[in-house]
Amino acid sequence: MQKAIISVKNLVKNYGSFQAVKGISFDVYEGEIFGLLGPNGAGKSTTLEIIETLRTKTSGDVTVCGLDLDKHPDDIKKLIGVQLQTSGFYPGLSLIELIELFAGLYNQPVDPAELLKLVNLADKAKSKYKEMSGGQKQRFSIATTLINKPKIIFLDEPTTGLDPQARRNLWELIINIRSQGATVILTTHYMDEAEQLCDRIAIMDEGKIISLDSPDKMIDDLVQSGFERPKQVKAANLEDVFIHLTGKEMRDE
Repeated sequence: MQKAIISVKNLVKNYGSFQAVKGISFDVYEGEIFGLLGPNGAGKSTTLEIIETLRTKTSGDVTVCGLDLDKHPDDIKKLIGVQLQTSGFYPGLSLIELIELFAGLYNQPVDPAELLKLVNLADKAKSKYKEMSGGQKQRFSIATTLINKPKIIFLDEPTTGLDPQARRNLWELIINIRSQGATVILTTHYMDEAEQLCDRIAIMDEGKIISLDSPDKMIDDLVQSGFERPKQVKAANLEDVFIHLTGKEMRDE
């Protein structure tokens, strides 16, 4: 039986008379990549920010690694890593200097070279953050979430704005992080990304979870309902063509 590392029960978040999250319940299993999807305003970011201890809830119960969110928020913070859509790093510091700064804040010993190697940035160790490309900045941002050796990593739209090659490279990084024992929770507006990466996904709309299952099961259920695409699906798509023609190697432009 799979072990729940996050458990959310009847979670509600109100902003005055507006109910952003409407009594949702779900579990995230240890060691999986879990996607929380939905259109803008669906309540997914609010839900994750509550679990991350960044926002207060109105009612409901949340446990993370067996710890009650209401009673042990500081302990939960020590067990999670959070990569936000926008990260504020000192642009004039090198990547090594930034890692050492964060390690000091966490009071956590870390080998900057090993951490940068994990996210394929070892050759950029002495480069300044402002000199990084978009994909490099995203990989470095994820690296900073690993400094405290978290059990759970939250990634908020990690590949937004990246070119196809950088997206695929980041997918490999996320899979590698999971393979080392971490549980990953991500939001994304790219459905192909969720289909490729996630073991299970929850789809939210208007503050409610309207579906929760594996991507394959959701797709199979839709097909069985009689749904047909208006255009025949091919064995490859245009992104595959782009990657094939331009190469899949890591690029630094």
